[in-house]
Amino acid sequence: MKTSYRHALGFFILVLAAFSLSAGAQPIASEKTRFQMETVVEGLKNPWAAAFLPDNRILVTEREGRLRIVENGVLLPDEVSRIPEVWAKGQGGLLDVELHPDFKTNGWIYLSYSDPKPEGSMTKIIRGRLKENAFVDQEVIFEAPLSEYTSGGVHFGNRMEFDGKGYLFFTIGDRGDKTTPENNAQKLGNHKGKTFRIHDDGRIPKDNPFVGKAGAVPSIWSYGNRNAQGLRFDERTGLLWESEHGPRGGDEINIIQKGLNYGWPVVTDGINYSGKPISDKTEAKGMEPPVLQWTPSIAVAGIDFYHGEKFPMWKGNLFATALAHQKVVRMEIDAENNITHQEILLEGTGRIRDIRAPDDGFIYLVYDQPGKLVRLVPVE
Repeated sequence: MKTSYRHALGFFILVLAAFSLSAGAQPIASEKTRFQMETVVEGLKNPWAAAFLPDNRILVTEREGRLRIVENGVLLPDEVSRIPEVWAKGQGGLLDVELHPDFKTNGWIYLSYSDPKPEGSMTKIIRGRLKENAFVDQEVIFEAPLSEYTSGGVHFGNRMEFDGKGYLFFTIGDRGDKTTPENNAQKLGNHKGKTFRIHDDGRIPKDNPFVGKAGAVPSIWSYGNRNAQGLRFDERTGLLWESEHGPRGGDEINIIQKGLNYGWPVVTDGINYSGKPISDKTEAKGMEPPVLQWTPSIAVAGIDFYHGEKFPMWKGNLFATALAHQKVVRMEIDAENNITHQEILLEGTGRIRDIRAPDDGFIYLVYDQPGKLVRLVPVE
């Protein structure tokens, strides 16, 4: 009896240990705190973004065109219906999801996606409401003219972010077109390689920087942006921060400001994927330098600021995710908005597409591959 009991107890301890390891429960020591990874849900296919509903459900976009719901740690089997058809090719598909600042009152949910047309595709934004697992009351918030649609499969570059005043900021990549004069990111007459500012219903604010300028797209807020992958306001300063894919090298962190030119493709720290130079300039008069650049490229993706209570030592830090380099970068920022220190976290755990720090104080990571949602929790 004693031998059998000991064998059973030993087996139980081994199983419990194996479960803890598989659940990612082993503490991870960083420079300022200890944390562990908890898997919220697995089984996603190329998830792109997450939004956190007031009832604790989580919306997750999958690039192939599915909007999924996570409820109490379970991925519901039925995807949300009535999601528009998307251009699920290359880097295109269903992209960002964002809640209206007054979501509790109006229920608006914003989706960005690669809109398919015979002419090709371009980034489009709609809003709608969630009712009985269907996306209803849909309205078009932004769409580009058909003349800008292209069959290229890269640089849709969309992230959305509200400023708390009813303005929606969003980005569109250069769609890979950096040479055609009328279409590149330096030209104000097209929507490629820009950051935009509109009202929550799609109207153009009268005080946008290029309103009234002949030939300029009036919704443009900044230009010369290659392919933004992250967009977040710092609630302490009100500044809008952006992460931007470079080519081979020249990934950037920028502070996006009204009417400014961020240089692409005239200035860059990167080179072409072929190894040939893009530009002989890394800076130029009238073009904003990045706050930080990474060469070689880390394939920077989503960003977010941490202002919660679970990780007090990380308050005010900016976090960025990386796809190719499979890591999270924690950045410390001084009073002059300089990045003074970087720490690498979670290197080699998978391609991390986005990061969110919602009101519950935890930090959530959207893994493109393997497709899952995890959260970071503090270890006492």
